Amino acid sequence: MFKVLISDPLSKEGIYPLNQANHISIEMAIDWSQEQLEDRIAEYDALLVRSQTQVTRNLIMKAHKLKIIGRAGVGVDNIDLDAATEYGIIVVNAPNGNTNSAAEHTMAMIMALSRKIPQAYLSLKNKHWDRKKYVGTELKNKTLGIIGLGRIGAEVAYRAKGQRMTIIAYDPFLTEDKAEKMDIRYGTVEDVLKDADFITIHTPLLKETRHLLNAEAFKLVKPGVQIINCARGGIIDEDALYQAIQSNQVAGAALDVFEEEPFYNNKLLELPEVIATPHLGASTFEAQESVAIDVSEDVIRFLAGDVVRHPVNLPSLSKEILSEIEPYFHLAEKIGTFLIHLTNEAVEEINLYYSGDLSKTKIAPITRNAVKGLLTRHLGEHVNDVNALYLAEKRGITIHENKTSSTKGFTNLLNVEIKTKSEKRSVSGTLLNGLGPRIVKVDHYSVDVTPKGHLLVIHHKDQPGVIGKMGSLLATHQINIATMQVDRADIGGDAIMVMTVDRHIEKHELLAIEEVDEIHDATAIDL
Repeated sequence: MFKVLISDPLSKEGIYPLNQANHISIEMAIDWSQEQLEDRIAEYDALLVRSQTQVTRNLIMKAHKLKIIGRAGVGVDNIDLDAATEYGIIVVNAPNGNTNSAAEHTMAMIMALSRKIPQAYLSLKNKHWDRKKYVGTELKNKTLGIIGLGRIGAEVAYRAKGQRMTIIAYDPFLTEDKAEKMDIRYGTVEDVLKDADFITIHTPLLKETRHLLNAEAFKLVKPGVQIINCARGGIIDEDALYQAIQSNQVAGAALDVFEEEPFYNNKLLELPEVIATPHLGASTFEAQESVAIDVSEDVIRFLAGDVVRHPVNLPSLSKEILSEIEPYFHLAEKIGTFLIHLTNEAVEEINLYYSGDLSKTKIAPITRNAVKGLLTRHLGEHVNDVNALYLAEKRGITIHENKTSSTKGFTNLLNVEIKTKSEKRSVSGTLLNGLGPRIVKVDHYSVDVTPKGHLLVIHHKDQPGVIGKMGSLLATHQINIATMQVDRADIGGDAIMVMTVDRHIEKHELLAIEEVDEIHDATAIDL
């Protein structure tokens, strides 16, 4: 008999599977203090939480019998994943439970915005019957721009097509072929901004997506566009949105999320063109029930010895295997992160080549780390060592692992290659005794780069003076060069520079580099 502790409120329907399992007993502890949890946690085999309980390292250290932690929801910010992994405890969540709820809420916001329903309701409450003031806009034959076509974005597209809207979408993993199969238009972010009558966002909040819709973006949109954000606060620059509405560039906005939550003095709500809800995207009875059912069923599977569906941390490995392959985890992830910055196209295929000693070891966990590094640029912290392969598969990316005993000049060598519709890029790395991880090849160029810190990759013509120009240009921007590697294909042909610099390089600085005649392109990579 396994003992399961539930420390946050979950619906009876959600934990019904646990109640029906013969090998499980449940104890509710929704009113326990953190101290009471720490005193009693050693008795339990499983812990189910939502967002209230803080599953800290200290709590995990005292959980001597704990085998699995279930988070009834998507985020795991309240769980110390490193500590759980270190102590061999698997963590599961419910990434799909709120998909329908969030998609429906988005469509409700689009419709309410287009027909001015909240404004008309408030007017009527105030005893005003003003039909002319609240003339709306039909969705039929309008273009909906979707930025982020993951689970929720795809569901929104499906529903919007039911309203006979035209869909144009951008997603870093969307290809023209996939878009054609979904009967939607494929576009860049700029295409979406320029062509859409309504724009809805469904991306995670990352460094690259923070203030994605800013003052410059609003200059590109159609006059009168309407903006919807039911994803994450911070993706829209709220000051820029305020100004865009004031200038009539944007006709209105429907917001479920904000940069600061909860808020009390958001000036956007002073505008009659803005409607809002207090982060209700996942707040339906069905969604709350669904996420609880999902984690309950995963807990049952795990305690019965079966494979869980939604793990969010690395499964336990034997100490012998872990000690053998763990040094390659960091190398593989950094290679993946480096590589994905070399293309702006959607990845369709990932090939991994394990050479020398690496071909004799357990490579699956190393592959997961490489794929995690590739996906994290666009998906953020949602990607982890375990779900990386699942997320890649969901995006139609095929993965191939290849082994060879050939050393290729190194005792061990990992080569990761990606294929897009029009190009193939690759990065190779190795572990050097006493020196640690190294990137030793970028495409067909040989380099020797430590994969950490701020890197600048420049493709250029092999001509005298280019290196000097780069040194001078970076100096004018107060960018200090720590290391530099240079290689060329042929004398006077194409060449590559890989530099380690002391700080992150901004977009305008990259543009200044690319304006130099001999430079083909420049890429900043933060490892």
